[in-house]
Amino acid sequence: MGAENVYCVIMAGGIGSRFWPLSRSNKPKQFLDILGTGKSLIQQTYQRVTCFCNPENIVVVTGAEYRNLVLEHLPELDSSQVLVEPMRRNTAPCIAYANQVIYRRNPNAVVIVAPSDHLILEQDKFVDTIRSAVEFASRENALLTIGIKPNRPETGYGYIQICKKADKSIPNLFKVKTFTEKPNLELAKVFLDSGEFFWNAGIFIWSIKSISKAFEQHLPEIHNLFSEVGLKLDTPDQELAVQNIYAECKNISIDYGVLEKAENVYVICSEFGWSDLGTWGSMHQNFSKDSNNNAKHGANIMTYDVTGSIINVPSNKLVVVQGLKDYIIAEADNVLLICQRDHEQEIKRYQNDVLLDKGDEYI
Repeated sequence: MGAENVYCVIMAGGIGSRFWPLSRSNKPKQFLDILGTGKSLIQQTYQRVTCFCNPENIVVVTGAEYRNLVLEHLPELDSSQVLVEPMRRNTAPCIAYANQVIYRRNPNAVVIVAPSDHLILEQDKFVDTIRSAVEFASRENALLTIGIKPNRPETGYGYIQICKKADKSIPNLFKVKTFTEKPNLELAKVFLDSGEFFWNAGIFIWSIKSISKAFEQHLPEIHNLFSEVGLKLDTPDQELAVQNIYAECKNISIDYGVLEKAENVYVICSEFGWSDLGTWGSMHQNFSKDSNNNAKHGANIMTYDVTGSIINVPSNKLVVVQGLKDYIIAEADNVLLICQRDHEQEIKRYQNDVLLDKGDEYI
């Protein structure tokens, strides 16, 4: 597969609400250096995908409010490589929009779709996995996703159940049997023990022709809305056309709208140090810890009898913490959050209450 035919879509429109107050509506987590690497998550994603995709073949899809942030973090991009969604409509419309733009530029493209805010620790393994997926997608009418071998009964991820092996030349490629949304703990334990279930990484690979056929078959209304005629690509009416399309378009994920219905879905199972960094708990798992299992991010943190906690505070603050076990302590701008780790699923509710009671200044 020639490099000129490999494209990448980086999805960067999320708001990372489960990482509040660090992730805020004006600067969500993809634009933050969550783990103190010196690069934001979107910069790390861009750097990874350039290993198998020419920079001019990268497209970023984001919200209107984040367009300038994308260009600030990725100055290598031309403004035409940033596609703006006028409103959030989940991953199926996002992908349909990018697909149509890429199809116009290169109808022979193979496309990798990747979130902008995930952690991947073993880049070489990741690149090898993607290259295998691109090779398969370039010669088969196939929709591929990446499955991560689970190491714990995680309830925060979707799962993919594998079926038969699909290609002898790619040892970890399987036909997909089922997709399952986030399970409860007991079911997650069953999944882990079975060896047939893998975490759904939300990374997809397909030829532009294969995904276009899938949209036409399984989401024909979205396919028709995002047709080249509908988008009015490369005309003065494109922006207004996109606004009108999104106003009509239903909110639906690519998993639910296409992948769970299609017969030609495959998964490459891999391990490359992946996390969606979706929660404070996932940060705790992936951040270095002190001898008391505390993940601390900040230059002036002192702890006494503190265990299993996450402390993320500005470096210009001296923070002294005593006697807490399994807590989240996070400060950003004008918000301080102190929350038990096993209650972090309540953070969205706290945000909603703050919005109603205090306004959007703190969101």
